[in-house]
Amino acid sequence: MINITNVSKEYNLGSNSFLALDKINLNIKDGEFISIMGSSGSGKSILMNIIGCLDNPSSGDYKLNNENVSKLTSNDLASIRNKKIGFIFQSFNLLPRLNALENVMLPLLYSGKPSHERKELAMNSLKNVGLLDRISHRPNQLSGGQQQRVSIARAIVGKPKLILADEPTGALDSTTSLEIMNILKSLNLEDITIVLVTHEKDIAEYGTRIIH
Repeated sequence: MINITNVSKEYNLGSNSFLALDKINLNIKDGEFISIMGSSGSGKSILMNIIGCLDNPSSGDYKLNNENVSKLTSNDLASIRNKKIGFIFQSFNLLPRLNALENVMLPLLYSGKPSHERKELAMNSLKNVGLLDRISHRPNQLSGGQQQRVSIARAIVGKPKLILADEPTGALDSTTSLEIMNILKSLNLEDITIVLVTHEKDIAEYGTRIIH
C-alpha cells in the first residue's frame, strides 16, 4: 500500500536549512497495523503528514497504492485525502458548533452524495463506535473518550482503506485509551490499514509491527 523511497524533508529557515527527514525508506502492506515511535523532534509527525498527503517530500518518492503522489498538485492531494485516508488526531479536531452527527458528516460534503445518504452513512459510522445515543451532542457535551470516538467515526465514514492516527490516546486516561485502541484493533481486523504515531510503548504494542 505504502512505498516510501529515500524520502527527505528540508525546511528553509532564513539563511539556514533544517533537515527533518533524511532518506527515509518504509514499506507498509495492505492490512498492517504499524506503530511508529520516536523521541520528540525525530520527525514522526512530519512523516505522518507526508503519508497523509498533507505535505510533499523535498526529495524521494512516495507511492500510495502504486500511485506516485510525491509531485501531485494540492488539489490532487486533497482528493486523495478525502477519498482514501481517514485521520485521527490527539486533539480530536471536532468543530465546536456542530453536533456529533454533523461532525461525522463533514468529510462527505464533497462526495457528491445526497444529504439523506450522507446522514445514513454518518449514523452507521457512529453506531460502529457506540455513540448513536450521542448524535445530537456537541463536543463540549462529550467526554474526551467520546470525542475521540466521534473522531474515529468521522475517519471511517468514507470507508477508507488507510487510517492515520497521530497520538490518538495522548489526551486520554489509561482506561479510555484502551477502549480507543480496541476500536482501532477491530478496524484493522476489517482489513483497514492503520498507521499509528505514539510515544507510549504499551499503545505501540497494539500494532503488528513497531518502527523506531
